[in-house]
Amino acid sequence: MALDRQGSASPAPPLTAATVPERRIGVAGIVFVVVAASAPLTVAAGGVPQSLGVTGILGIPLLYLLIAVVLGLFSAGYAAMSRHITGAGAFYAYTAQGLGRTPGVGAAFVALLAYNAMQIGIAGLFGATTAEFIDARTGVEIPWWVLVLACTAVVGALGYRRVDVGVRVLAVLLVLEFGTVLIFDIGQFASAPEGVSTTPLTWGAATDGSLGVALCCVFAAYMGFESAALYSEECRDPRRTVARATYIAVGLIGVFYAATAWAMVSGAGTTQATRVAAEEGPQMMFTLSSSTLGTVFADFAQFFLITSLLAALLSFHNAVARYVRSLGREGVLPRGLGALHPRHTSPHRGSLLQTAVTAVVIGVFALAGRDPVADVFTWLTNLGALGVILLLFATSASVIAYFARRPELREPLWHRLVAPLLSGAALAVVFWLALTNFSVQLGVSSDNPLRWILPCLILIAGAAGVVWGLWMRRVRPAAYAGIGGAAGG
Repeated sequence: MALDRQGSASPAPPLTAATVPERRIGVAGIVFVVVAASAPLTVAAGGVPQSLGVTGILGIPLLYLLIAVVLGLFSAGYAAMSRHITGAGAFYAYTAQGLGRTPGVGAAFVALLAYNAMQIGIAGLFGATTAEFIDARTGVEIPWWVLVLACTAVVGALGYRRVDVGVRVLAVLLVLEFGTVLIFDIGQFASAPEGVSTTPLTWGAATDGSLGVALCCVFAAYMGFESAALYSEECRDPRRTVARATYIAVGLIGVFYAATAWAMVSGAGTTQATRVAAEEGPQMMFTLSSSTLGTVFADFAQFFLITSLLAALLSFHNAVARYVRSLGREGVLPRGLGALHPRHTSPHRGSLLQTAVTAVVIGVFALAGRDPVADVFTWLTNLGALGVILLLFATSASVIAYFARRPELREPLWHRLVAPLLSGAALAVVFWLALTNFSVQLGVSSDNPLRWILPCLILIAGAAGVVWGLWMRRVRPAAYAGIGGAAGG
């Protein structure tokens, strides 16, 4: 928003071809983007062994299904709201329309922190994994941060272009991921040394261990599932596409992750799976692959893990770019960030900004000599996951408030009240468990300052957003009145 010579606020510019992108993608494209953010092969190689080894819980497969149910409940209200709010702000727009503009700005700042943290954390893992892969096969040692900066340039270039270009890249990478994990699953079930047991799918097995930590580990595997709404303005039919894509993604991810966890338990042997996971960690998948499917497959699986991380990086990069564009368009951030590229109709300035942020933060970690996995990946992805859980809870509350004030919209009671109420309660429990077990997630002692410093960053971001929203209400009322408004359906 600009100020004229008398200092009065000028209204937000109308939505034009410069601020509204072309509608290029359908349900399948959105599903590719959403599932890519969850990085199935990364979860199979890292998330499942971590869940089994750290918690000692054999029933991890059942927990994947239970969390899918919780997110299915969340999706009922989320999808209903997407039929009436079709902007690219997602959590920001939903919170602004449901709980108010000032909380909406707070949610926007938390979202920017959380998604940037996820993006940069995954970049650290990409650098370490790729450097190790190259060194093991060629003997050439390349610093992890060099590989991250190169990858950041590639991701930034794809994010700068039309969304359908990135979607096509994600589609190819995702097919490779799913194919690799599917072959792995079949191989483990076929060669299970103790046979295939249904014990990992029982309630007793799911609650016999550190359940709070297990729920946090499992929930983190779903990060990115909610990103369908970020592409509302680029969907051919946003009032249907977002809802369908979200439901499909949650169901697909839930069943696939549960099957993979069950296959891994079966492949290692039901009675010793948690011990093997604790001893081998991320190498568990590749060790089992080598013994059951051969070293060639194991090598390909490690290579496709790298492409899985690349797909996740592209997905989170696109999410941040669209948040920045939405906030720029409505004057919460500088208006220039809300413009689209004249030829690609992409949020190119948001893409460039996210690329620069990644390069700077990675540079700081590299200069400080920090470990790309133990520090960059672990610290930042757990920070991002905690922020997203809080945003999911706020969105559930926003759905209830939004429809309570708009009875004329006539959404079913299940979608506007019951489902978001149930999901909100479950998400509040998960958030509390994640917060109280945060030191375990980080792999540090309970008295380590990081245990509170990182969660406090989320509170600081939210508080800063609220203060900025209050300032806008007082000093820039025209821009404040438009917060979340461009998303209104």
